[in-house]
Amino acid sequence: MSALQSPAAGAAGRRGRRLAAAALACALAPAAFGQDAVRLRQDDLQKRANGVLALMSFSIVPDITTSALSIGSGGTSTSGSADFYMTQLGGGDTISKSVPIYLEGVLAGSRYDPTFIATQGAETRKIPAKWNSVSATGGIGWDFKLTDELKLRPIFNVALGNVTSDLRAASWYVGQRTSKDVSFLDRGSLNAYGLGGSIMLDYEHYRPGYEVDVELRYSDIRLKSFDSSAAVQGKAIAQSANLWARYRAPTGMVLLQRPLRYVLEFTHSEFLGDQRGILGFDRLTSVGAGLELDSSAYDVIITRTRVVGRYVFGNNVSGFSVGLAVSF
Repeated sequence: MSALQSPAAGAAGRRGRRLAAAALACALAPAAFGQDAVRLRQDDLQKRANGVLALMSFSIVPDITTSALSIGSGGTSTSGSADFYMTQLGGGDTISKSVPIYLEGVLAGSRYDPTFIATQGAETRKIPAKWNSVSATGGIGWDFKLTDELKLRPIFNVALGNVTSDLRAASWYVGQRTSKDVSFLDRGSLNAYGLGGSIMLDYEHYRPGYEVDVELRYSDIRLKSFDSSAAVQGKAIAQSANLWARYRAPTGMVLLQRPLRYVLEFTHSEFLGDQRGILGFDRLTSVGAGLELDSSAYDVIITRTRVVGRYVFGNNVSGFSVGLAVSF
């Protein structure tokens, strides 16, 4: 299994109508000058905080289909827009056959740029905000051997994340009374922790002429905010089911005293819980092909290096990514 996976470019999604509305409310209430406070329309801060955590949930579960995402919703609508970018670095492996402890870790960062629409009578103004999030997830599991090639692997997961907000158009409402919901948009912060687990079936069929790896995984991690800005207290459920398969075989060429292999890969993810539909899709499929260089003949830490190009597609989105992975 790969120890690290770091996509170099994200899947570019088509414009979707549901992105801004699904994650957060897309408009500001009409702003009355003087003593009236500027407020968000549909004053439901719980729903907004839940939306932020639902977006974060994509980054805390290891998944090739979402390891690099770049989705734009466009900015011409009068009801608001949003862009979402995410990248993920992570991996996992079993310590050894004699010590079947499985360890995994994921680091991720994302940026969500919602554009809100404020109105004053017939006049409308765009209010661009910038939300940056970072998260880290760790997992520990145990391999139960079912057959020589099949293992059942329960995993306990814990996650931590933070979202910071910066209202780039803050000068627009300078001098106005602002309610706590708008104040969160300007330099607010949301912290979250997550607890949950995963269950995985791991099939490894290795022969001298080829290798087959198949993993079927279900993950369920519950996110909840803590020690955050007064305006936002939220929760979200990260649930997903993923099928991943990889085939490796020699190309006939020899590099570094080892066969150069070609790699074929397939991944399909079904998003459940609060992830479902929030970015405009319910599922993603990835097909990929690449090369693997074997450096195990030399005294180096990295034994294999893989470069894989992937085409990712789903309802409302499609794109291409390039992934780099290494094994130790």
